[in-house]
Amino acid sequence: MKFDKYPIAEEIKKNLDLLGFRKPTDIQFKAIPSILNGEDVLAVAQTGTGKTAAFAIPIIAKIHSAKSSKRSVGIKCLVMAPTRELAIQIGDVFNRIERHTKTKTFALVGGVEQDPQIQKLQDGIDILVATPGRMFDLISQGFIRIDKIDTLVLDEADRMLDMGFIDDIKSIKKKIIRQHQTLFFSATIDKDIKKLAFSQVKSSAIRIQISPEDRVSRNVSHAVMMVDMDDKRFFLERYINDHPDAKIMVFVRTKVRAERVAKAMERAGIMTVTIHGDKDQKDRNLGMSAFRHGECRVLIATDVSARGIDIPDVTAVINYDLPKDPENYVHRVGRTGRGTRKGVALSFCSSSELQDLEAVEKFLEKPVERLTVTKNAYEETIAYQGTGDDVMALIAAHEQHMEKKKKRKGK
Repeated sequence: MKFDKYPIAEEIKKNLDLLGFRKPTDIQFKAIPSILNGEDVLAVAQTGTGKTAAFAIPIIAKIHSAKSSKRSVGIKCLVMAPTRELAIQIGDVFNRIERHTKTKTFALVGGVEQDPQIQKLQDGIDILVATPGRMFDLISQGFIRIDKIDTLVLDEADRMLDMGFIDDIKSIKKKIIRQHQTLFFSATIDKDIKKLAFSQVKSSAIRIQISPEDRVSRNVSHAVMMVDMDDKRFFLERYINDHPDAKIMVFVRTKVRAERVAKAMERAGIMTVTIHGDKDQKDRNLGMSAFRHGECRVLIATDVSARGIDIPDVTAVINYDLPKDPENYVHRVGRTGRGTRKGVALSFCSSSELQDLEAVEKFLEKPVERLTVTKNAYEETIAYQGTGDDVMALIAAHEQHMEKKKKRKGK
């Protein structure tokens, strides 16, 4: 079934076509009809499967068809997201899909001046995408009313639980006094998530679970290579210079590491932007915009950017540090290979991170491919000054050599 067959406004269909949405993904195909019918939905699907559009399309369609003019008389839908970057991303998806319709969406996040946000709210909106902090602040000040909400969406609910937002979710549910539809979207499901989900949706809720055999998208080729902790910067520099047209996301474990790696790349003549919790929201927005629009092709981030950020043309992810939470490995590498595109993810693993690698493999229920670097290739990379053979070519040559060696032994 194609989008042009759905019972949604022609304006929405045209927007989807312009955005390159022809056929729904599995999660969209299963979720959209139920949401249009007003049913509660509990949906679990891996990152990169189009979850945001799965709820954005029917929500916009319902609000648009119910309005007689563009005038907004109260918030009809609230989407709660765990991080500022994700809230902004969700808002952008809604904005693109709702063009030329009667609906208005606004993404509300902390870390920026609240006066322009208050003005936007007073002008009238239909859909509010928000992180809990700033939203509760403006509710307490009387600038946000949620008494007219018909639909509540909890996006990346597993992350919200991890970040301790369960009480905020329960508080919002108590404040919504009228009958409403609840949509619960999560990348993973475990007993805690199930308990939270079942407590927030009706017993008749539609349950959707898209569970591929491989937790990592088949569009992503991912591997790990052993690199000493102090040598990682040389391998990163080499990879960036060897791939001059690539748009690369680099994940590190801490805010301090992000800045140190950025300075190391700056000394090597490589421009980067960093995103982490110590940066104010204006700088985070500017950095993300520069990366998104190709003004800077290397983004260094902590796990604040591992969830939900959809930049379609990210060609590679580098795990400069392996994550402490193995689940974040999947979310990190899922920043590439979005939609129908292919992507590459490469992890640098030091001897002190072997336990983290084992935890990742246990979570994936399969080993991560190892890339072996010869002693000569390793030494050449440490001495690298922006010239020489592509390090990936050196790795490939080594693998071919080993393969030939195996064949000779088998004879």
